Amino acid sequence: MITGNDLIALGYAPDKWFAEALEIFSLSTSRPDDSYIKSICDGLLPPPEILPHEVPKDYVLNMEANTPDEVSNMNKVIETMDELMKVPTIISGAVMPDACPTGKVGQIPVGGVVVAHNAIHPSMHSADICCSVMASSLGKADKKHVMDVAMYATHFGYGGRFDPIYRLPGFLQQRMMDNPYFSDKAITMAQTQLGTQGDGNHFLFVGESENTKDTFLVTHHGSRGVGAQVFKKGMEVAERFRRKISPKTDKANAWIPYDTQEGEDYWRALKLIREWTKLNHQVIHSKISEILEVKDPFSFWNEHNFVFRRGNDFYHAKGATPLLQEFVPDGLGTARLIPLNMAEPVLVVHGGLTDRNLGFAPHGAGRNISRSEHKRRIEATGSSIEWQVSKETEGLDVRFYTGKPDVSELPSAYKSAKEVQEQMEKFDLGKVTDRIMPYGSIMAGEQEPFWHKNKKA
Repeated sequence: MITGNDLIALGYAPDKWFAEALEIFSLSTSRPDDSYIKSICDGLLPPPEILPHEVPKDYVLNMEANTPDEVSNMNKVIETMDELMKVPTIISGAVMPDACPTGKVGQIPVGGVVVAHNAIHPSMHSADICCSVMASSLGKADKKHVMDVAMYATHFGYGGRFDPIYRLPGFLQQRMMDNPYFSDKAITMAQTQLGTQGDGNHFLFVGESENTKDTFLVTHHGSRGVGAQVFKKGMEVAERFRRKISPKTDKANAWIPYDTQEGEDYWRALKLIREWTKLNHQVIHSKISEILEVKDPFSFWNEHNFVFRRGNDFYHAKGATPLLQEFVPDGLGTARLIPLNMAEPVLVVHGGLTDRNLGFAPHGAGRNISRSEHKRRIEATGSSIEWQVSKETEGLDVRFYTGKPDVSELPSAYKSAKEVQEQMEKFDLGKVTDRIMPYGSIMAGEQEPFWHKNKKA
């Protein structure tokens, strides 16, 4: 009879798998030889622990700082990237000019790109999976009329629409139902939140092409509650893997190995989220075009918060615009959209892979300080919200869906658009080929946090 002491004598450290091994050996009618014992034990051994890199992998810093706020922000970005690049799956990285930290030290910053081998890290695309931008040319449509129509066709704020004017296609719903990362709640959200844009920095923008003088509609949003539900499930699965294969990796950077069933299913789930988010843009653009009687509007889009695959390497772009055509096969060649702020143009850029960019460009102007700090500074000036909004949006048709301005989304809350563009040129992060000049925009505006409402209920 084989005992635990026999396994220890053969060099194995006591572990949970001993019980399974001893059960197998108990079925033998005679004592097995050592080579058989070792073959069984080696098959039951847990995989060796995957340790973080002792020295962080190299990354390229495509940003500069000129003011105290910029210096402070850049130092924080460097601090978090230096820690992040120790994650054992990561092989390279890059930082865009609009970068700013989010979360604790060691988490990917907004404006960061990291390449992980055979691994998808849910936290590196965050809950707002596939945050993206779509533009449509509306010919010579009257811009104010477009804004008026858009207030009906879109929806901002928490939750879904009370008027379900958009329907989720049955074939997409079925594929979601067949994927283990989509709960019933997520699929319900996929229907009720279709045609909605959420809150925060998401917007609907109306402007005019500098090249053609055509009116353009631009929308910016992600996957809403649908993506948040898939992200939550993905983090749970990643954490189970982390505890088993890399417990010394920070929980925030847990990953799902792609070469597992869970990994393949998650990759398919991300592609479904991408499909839903693109549809979410399309239904809003189509409804506005239909009301305006604009037939077959010329449209293009790109995501800037997603995961992109090349072989078994996964490019996690947390707020970075993919330039390569293989990353956006359903885009307009290499034409990409980079919004800056409500008082600045939306840039149309082209670019490719360089030694510095990993195939990405910035996704906007970024922030040097938090939303709350920006609000505090506005309050410290003694200026009224109305005066501040009027000052920063003079000449623009800026509307807030809730009727209450959100000062944390005013142009002053963001980095200098001029500096971001200068750094794009300096570091070869895409060439600007057109600008959609601002006429007006719609954003969510201030609203009572949904958890307050739920608490009251």
